[in-house]
Amino acid sequence: MRLGTRSSNDFIQKLNKKNDSIQKLFLSKITENTKMIDTKVMLGDSTITEQKTFDPKQVIDYFQNIHNKLNDWSLQEVSITNHEDLRRVFTKFEVMEGSYLISGHISLQFHVLLYYRPDQRVIDCQKELSEIVDLTKTKESEMSDNNDQFVLDKLKEMGYKDFDHQKLFEIFYENDDLREKVYSEIEQSEGIDFKELLKKKKELFNELDSLLVETYQTTPVLIDDTRLVTGEEGCLFTIDLEFIKNKNREGLFDPRKISESTQIKILERLDQLENILKN
Repeated sequence: MRLGTRSSNDFIQKLNKKNDSIQKLFLSKITENTKMIDTKVMLGDSTITEQKTFDPKQVIDYFQNIHNKLNDWSLQEVSITNHEDLRRVFTKFEVMEGSYLISGHISLQFHVLLYYRPDQRVIDCQKELSEIVDLTKTKESEMSDNNDQFVLDKLKEMGYKDFDHQKLFEIFYENDDLREKVYSEIEQSEGIDFKELLKKKKELFNELDSLLVETYQTTPVLIDDTRLVTGEEGCLFTIDLEFIKNKNREGLFDPRKISESTQIKILERLDQLENILKN
């Protein structure tokens, strides 16, 4: 049974009231820990601008603090999922009281946006990459115009004569060393080392990746499981109460059968959760 579900039972109504208080408290803490600050970032066109972000570590630390104080509960580690630009920090916990299992789940879901650091090196890398792209395009165009005749001349120098284009293809397909040698000489004749340029381009892209910074966006609002799964921003705090029979969990049960002593202990557990959230 998910707390918050409508019920005419007095005890369940008490639990729902306590659950509502806990959720409001949790939301206020999440709002506090996801307070936005301004940070300077650089766009892809080298424009420097301000972007709002929060620090996910504050949320992780808050979850860990809750986690550490639930020392008599069964706990899952505070974890982070990472799916493209969507991330989620969460933990789960549960405890038995009599034949009833109380389980909680807290999450914060947020998006990640990538920018560059405001660093001159970003502009320098982009300029170098642009020059390499322009150079290779120009040289590839020139080579495309002159390659056929150059290849034929080179092969004739090597003793290959009287063959058509199909034969030329077969020779290149079957002889890797020859193909590499001819292409290498073509590059030398054009005064350009494509392998070195490719290596340099890869290094520049890697350096640009190292200059990326993440910013984080979320909305301080309570969401449910469905909205969490569909990727909405927000936070989640759910509490479930289940009856354990023959090691099986039953969400549908008669709350009138819960003994008074067990009711008191369940309420005390919710009070414990509320007090931990406050600190």
